[in-house]
Amino acid sequence: MEIRFYNTMSRKTEIFEPIEPMKVKMYACGPTVYNYAHIGNLRTYIFEDLLKRLFLHAGYEVNHVMNITDVGHLTGDNDDGEDKMVKSSRESSRTVREIADFYTNAFFNDTDRLHILRPTTACKATDHIDDMIALIQTLEKKGFTYEAGGNIYFSIDRFPEYGRLARLDSQQLQAGARVAVDGNKRNPHDFVLWFTRSKYENHVLLWDSPWGKGYPGWHIECSAMSMKYLGPHFDIHCGGIDHIPVHHTNEIAQSEAASGEKWVDYWLHGEFLILDKGKMSKSSGSFLTLQSLIDAGYDPLDYRWFCLGAHYRSQLTFSFDGLKAAASARRKLFTRTAALKAECAGAAVETPEGKAHSDRFWRAAADDLNLPKALASVWALLKDETVSPSGKLAALYSMDEILGLGLREAAEAADPPSVSAEEKARIEELLAQRREAKAARDFARADEIRDRLAAEGIRIRDTAETTLWEKIGGGM
Repeated sequence: MEIRFYNTMSRKTEIFEPIEPMKVKMYACGPTVYNYAHIGNLRTYIFEDLLKRLFLHAGYEVNHVMNITDVGHLTGDNDDGEDKMVKSSRESSRTVREIADFYTNAFFNDTDRLHILRPTTACKATDHIDDMIALIQTLEKKGFTYEAGGNIYFSIDRFPEYGRLARLDSQQLQAGARVAVDGNKRNPHDFVLWFTRSKYENHVLLWDSPWGKGYPGWHIECSAMSMKYLGPHFDIHCGGIDHIPVHHTNEIAQSEAASGEKWVDYWLHGEFLILDKGKMSKSSGSFLTLQSLIDAGYDPLDYRWFCLGAHYRSQLTFSFDGLKAAASARRKLFTRTAALKAECAGAAVETPEGKAHSDRFWRAAADDLNLPKALASVWALLKDETVSPSGKLAALYSMDEILGLGLREAAEAADPPSVSAEEKARIEELLAQRREAKAARDFARADEIRDRLAAEGIRIRDTAETTLWEKIGGGM
């Protein structure tokens, strides 16, 4: 399967060529665990899950690394503001560790409910301070840093290719270019690698370092941890588009300055989920959590389906009307899947007709994760009367390897309650009598048997080949 992605670095759609055959090394920026993830954050993780599932379907071995930021992410990306973890601790009267553990568990609870596959490695920043210090020391030895005001800064002037991901030109990098003023910086776009002093006294999270007791800047953690687990050169780096101009730009500079080689081959970025009032933001207070959707009566997978309806590189406007429509469509798909399973007695067998639909589905998915186009193949499959029930079921199960809806599990959960062998034999005998009555055109007798079974809680449905039955409540 040829897989193509839009590479933010080149601004072109490119054929994916892994560094090692049939292996993918992939890094994704994870949560800052000072609050619940909002549904805009979760849209990015759904996009990354689709990417991972596509590779797994294609037979790749995926090494997926994601950071857990539990230190060092300031309320502003340009080294301004306060550590979000410390700020949350002060406002909630809980320790930083308690906050980090609580919201880390909450994050994975959300992703589990959305059927997002867990990363191969989820690495906490606080467990990798020594790795960050070692990386800063490498940069220091190579002449990319300077000390000012007690902090260690990365000098972007020493890295000529700074800003190429975000297409920042020399004018944008001049002093005073829309960056908060820091008198210690030689260039306003220089960034902190290690703080020994900040404007907030009595900082809670501090570690010993060669430059004094302090804490790391936010950007250094992703470089240090990605290279620890994936090496100095890996295939894919993912995140939201808001990371392009600062965080990912700074990551590239410090990583490539340290290693002297290309760091990442493909950069993939997901667009914003927006509300009517604009971008969803925790700092502004205008955000929704997954639990708030559940409290409103929706299944978490309704939100997953809602996100599948828009391309990951397109802005998606959230509304409850849109979520309601997504919920209705998802339930329809689940009902049809369960009905197909009942009709073919659970025998999902690939057929040429069904495979033609699934092949179109996977070609769309492999073309820069075009899930909206892929979803059209789902509905086309269900409407195609030339595909047998078993063929449709096999194709749906294949498609669900990336949709991640749990169609097989849902269909199996819809099986009717078990009955004893004696009861099953009695029901089958009555159905045989009913078929004989219909063959003899004794419709009164056939209706009598049907009504008798209905009174016992047995629902029946005739097909061209046989008669299906179940206990009421099974969801055929």
